[in-house]
This record gives sequence, C-alpha cells and structure tokens, in this order.
Amino acid sequence: MAQSTAKIKVNVNQVGQSKINPYLFGHFVEDIRDHMEAMLAYPLSDMDFESTDSPFRGLSGSWRPFTNGKSTVYALEPAATLHSGHSQMVRIYSDDDGYAGISQAVAVKKDEEGYRLAVYARASVEIKYVAAEIVDQMSGEVLGRVRIDLASHYWKHYEARLPVLRDCERAEFRIYVPSEHERWLDHVSTGMLWLDHISLLPSDSIGNVRKEVVDLTRDLNAGMMRLAGNYISAYHWRQAVGPEYERPCVINEAWGGWTNKYFGTDEFIQFCRELKVEPLICVNDGSGTPEEAAEWVEYCNGDADTPMGRLRAANGHAEPYGVKYWEIGNEVWGPWQVGHCSAERFAGRYTRFAKAMKAVDPEIKLLACGDTKMEWNKPLLEQAAEHMDYLTLHLYHGYNRFGMNRSTPQEERYKAIVSYPEWTRESLRQLREMFASDLRYAHLKVAITEYNTMYYPNTIRKGLPNEHTLEAAVANAANLNEFIRNSDMVEIGSFSDLVNGWLGGCIRVGDYYADQFRGKISGSSGKPLTVYGTPTYHVMTMYANRDLGYVVHSEAECGSFQVKSPLPGAPEMDHLPNLDVVACTNEPGDKLTVFIVNRSLEETVTEVQLNGFAASGTARLLELTAEDYEAINSVHAPDAVVSTVHELPFAHSQVLCHLKAASVYVLEIVR
Repeated sequence: MAQSTAKIKVNVNQVGQSKINPYLFGHFVEDIRDHMEAMLAYPLSDMDFESTDSPFRGLSGSWRPFTNGKSTVYALEPAATLHSGHSQMVRIYSDDDGYAGISQAVAVKKDEEGYRLAVYARASVEIKYVAAEIVDQMSGEVLGRVRIDLASHYWKHYEARLPVLRDCERAEFRIYVPSEHERWLDHVSTGMLWLDHISLLPSDSIGNVRKEVVDLTRDLNAGMMRLAGNYISAYHWRQAVGPEYERPCVINEAWGGWTNKYFGTDEFIQFCRELKVEPLICVNDGSGTPEEAAEWVEYCNGDADTPMGRLRAANGHAEPYGVKYWEIGNEVWGPWQVGHCSAERFAGRYTRFAKAMKAVDPEIKLLACGDTKMEWNKPLLEQAAEHMDYLTLHLYHGYNRFGMNRSTPQEERYKAIVSYPEWTRESLRQLREMFASDLRYAHLKVAITEYNTMYYPNTIRKGLPNEHTLEAAVANAANLNEFIRNSDMVEIGSFSDLVNGWLGGCIRVGDYYADQFRGKISGSSGKPLTVYGTPTYHVMTMYANRDLGYVVHSEAECGSFQVKSPLPGAPEMDHLPNLDVVACTNEPGDKLTVFIVNRSLEETVTEVQLNGFAASGTARLLELTAEDYEAINSVHAPDAVVSTVHELPFAHSQVLCHLKAASVYVLEIVR
C-alpha cells in the first residue's frame, strides 16, 4: 500500500475560550421499527394481544396455537377492565382429552434466578392451573417450567419465576392447560381460558432494558440521552405512564406498528439515571397542545403537591426528576411530520409552547426545531429567538447529498462519505452568520439532535447496512471533530440511533435489519442474543471518554482529495485535507488530546509537533482500523473492528505516529 508523510503542529498556548460540553457525545432513543424491541429485555412480543389475527385464525400477532385437541377454539375478545388490546380466549373440549394453550418463538438466555413471568388471566371454574414452559425448538428439551394456580374466576394478575437452564436462541414459550388436568363435565363453561397479558423479563434486566444494552451504553459515557423522533409528534405522554398493563395500546403513526408502552417517561428517566446522563425530551407539537407539553414538564419537574407531580408520585416517584432540556418540534419542516407547516406558522406555535412550558418551570432550557436551510431559520428566529436557548439541526450525510447509488465507484463513494465535516462546517458557518446578524440572537447555541451517515439505497438491505462499516465510523469521527472545533456554538449532539432502528443503530442486538419503509426484516444468522457495538460505537467511546476542556490551535500539513457534489450550493471540496485534526487540553492544562482521522486511502507517517507541551515521555495512541474500510462488526464477528491502545515513546517534543488508511486515532499526552 502507498505511504505518505504529514505533520501536525499543536500550539497549546492558543486556547479557545469555550469549554467543550460533554453533551456533544450524546445519543438518541426513538420508537422506530425494531429500536424498542431490540433495546428492551422482553423476549415476547404482542404481550397484550393488541394485534389482529393474521396467519392463524383467532390468534393475536406472533402467538401460535399449542394444542393436540381436534376441537380447541381460539378467539380474540375484548380486553379486561382498564386493559387495552384484546384478551385471548382458548376454549378446550373435554372429549379431546388433550392439552391446549398458546406458544411463541423466543430467544432466551440462561437465568438461574428465573425470568419474571407476568400473566393476567381468568378461567372457567373447572380450570385450576396452567403450565408455562420454555422448550428448545430443535431438541424438545424443556429448559424451564412453572405451574401457575388460578385462584379466581375473575381477572387476576399472577407472577412467577421461570428459570432457564441455558441459552437457547431457538426456543418456544408455551402457556397451556395440561392434558393431565382434571377433566370436567361438558356444559356451558367447558374449559375456557382467557389471557390478557403475558410477559417475560430476565432477572438481570435494568428497568425494562437489556443488561447488555445498558452495559454497552454506559461505556459510551453519553452525557445526554434524547427521547424524540418522528413518532413523538403524535405521541401523548400520559398514555405511557402509570401501571404498565393498563397503558393503552396505541398505533405508531410515524412508523407503523404499535407504540411501545413499556418505555414511557418514568422508564426513560430511570434509564438516564442508571447511565448518569442528562435527559432531553422532545414534546409533541404536532397533534399535541401547549397545555399538554406544560403538563409533561410539571410531571417531570413539579413538586408532589402539583397536579402532575401528584400523578408522578402516585406512579411511585415522589421526587421531581428535574428535566432541564426540552425540545419543541422534530423536523417540522418535513412533510412526513405530523404538524408539518411553514416556518412562520411554526414560530407562532413554538412561542405558545415555550411560554406554557416556561410558566411551569422557568429554569428549563428550550430547543427549537431548526433546519440546514436558512430560509426556515430566518423567520423562526425573527419571531421567536427570545423564547429559545438552542436551535437544532439534523445532519444526515450521504446519498441525499451526492446521488450515490449502486453504480457509484467504491472509492468515490468513500470520498463523498468522509467529506461529512465539510457539510457540517458550511451549515454552522451559515448559522454563525445569522446569529451575528442581530443582537437578539447572541445568546443562542446549536444542538445537533440527530446525525449519522446515510447510504443509498438505505431502504433496501442485503446483510448489514453500510452505516455499520469502518468508513461510516471514519466519517462520523471527522464530523465529531467539526463539532469540537465549533464547541463555542455547538453544545449538544445526539447520534442516531442508540439501538438498531432505522440507520442500524450504534449498538446492535441480534440479526434484525430495520428498513425505513418495509418494517423489520429478519436476518438468518440465528444469533438474536448477540449484542455488540458497530465501528461507530467504538469511535464514540474513544471520543466521549477523554478528559476534555478546551480546543487548542492545531494545523495539519498533509495531502488532499477532491469530491464533486451535483447539488447547487455545495461547499468547496477541491482540496480536502487527508487528515482531519482537532486538538484539546483538559481543564488543568496538563493533558493534551489530539483527535486524528486519516481520511485518505493510504498509510500516513505523521509527525506530531507538540511545541514544547512535553519534551519527552510516553504517549498513548488509541486506534480504530481494519484491513478494509468496508469492514463491519456482526453477530458472527462482533469484535472485528474495535479500538486498540498503543504506547509511543517520544522525544524532542515530537511524536511519530503511523496512521493506517481510513482509520481513527486519539493521541493522549500527559505533561
């Protein structure tokens, strides 16, 4: 492979005035496609029998008949009082002398303490108990079984522990009336069982979230976690608080399917507290009202003697949550958005929401939905700037800017993707110019509340999406460098998405491939329990876990490359530096961190000149690389692309770094 040389000059005496905000390295959860299904710990789906019967008559969603009886009847009936969805009726006839119930394919892990099995059920008086079990579909081995005695003819909630002997990725959960059950006379109430809710939750889950997801997210050191997305503009927060089983089943108007009712406000805050990150909540300004948004603020921040504070306390959370950051509007400029309107109309709507929310808690910080198109931002700022603290941007980079398709040469596509920071820089330049145009805008900061690479065609997937590649990680790292360079203005970043979801997720659970328009596509790996980080996940851990204070001056002398965009008004991209570099010190000034992204397709021997910061010693170099820039992590090789650490002795205030092609580096030097 070809090799080039470069120099990076760092001058720690030229220090920026603004502290780098840890919220730059935040993340984002959205109820989109398989995001919640992958993130949450429940192995069962359709737990409230919300779906209509599709492939099997009289059965809901993913449930299947489990019976050897010739006469067993299944039907969906109205839900129990206070519940939503349907109840599942199973009618057994005594002359069958068999067993009858329902089953569902699941993937389970070893759990000696036992999955928490929750069942809401009633039965005719002859049925005294049901059996619940998990069975290996391939061998028939019973991995766990428990008996649930039915104590009443009325609806009643039952809980039990269902131990599982070992991991099994092709298992089946069954709940049924066994054939050895005492027979009954054939009369009007013959063998009738109703089920209104069934769930399994592993004993090591944290809240309702997979332990593995929490552990990986904790390592991201996110700073901030955003609850938002397209679904939020038709989301009514009160439908997802209170007793989980009594929350209504609600259609996800943005993405289809059902909104997940098991991850509402209280669960989101618990998730943030577990991770020690700041919550950011986007309110429904589409189908919602200012009053509803204000009540959400009060639910989170009001004392227990306020109306919504009392509701929160009644739900088991007496102390206020103290949610400081609130976003009004998610992509309101897009016609796919509930509540889509003009900028002028949104400015008036935003102001009404802001006033109502600030009246509840004057200390909150408000984010307004901005756009990369300044013709949206101009009237918004003119009418509402004094009511906002941040203007938001969503920066998705890829096919939408370059018209890439399957015929685009591989190397040209790579160059286009890694030009990400140039586009970000141009959007921020235009915002700086706008903020400087009026003293009323001087207080404003920028929150980039969604960003990621976006390849074409991103709605047709074969295997893992390109968003998982090393080249995507290189592009996202270079984009983070641009955030840091502009840290005087950019304070918040939210990588999209945290788990699975539309663009593949920073964290991957199993072999589900989400597709924007076609829904979930099952993979064929047979490893749904494997949880791992993408290459970009490892970039985020490299950046967010550094001791950062202020940007210091740096410049790179290196080769360059060129990118052509067919879009009018594209930024100048004739001489893009191969090395994208930003340098920082910590607050005391005794640690230097240099982020280096080698965007070129050749190895580069780079001399980092420290300008007297440290004369000699041992530097620490974190590296993310692979032999191929299209390398990915997968369920088969979850650690194919991970960061490694090298120790580099140096002298004469110079560090020599061998940078591999298409790779990401973090150089740390302690004085």
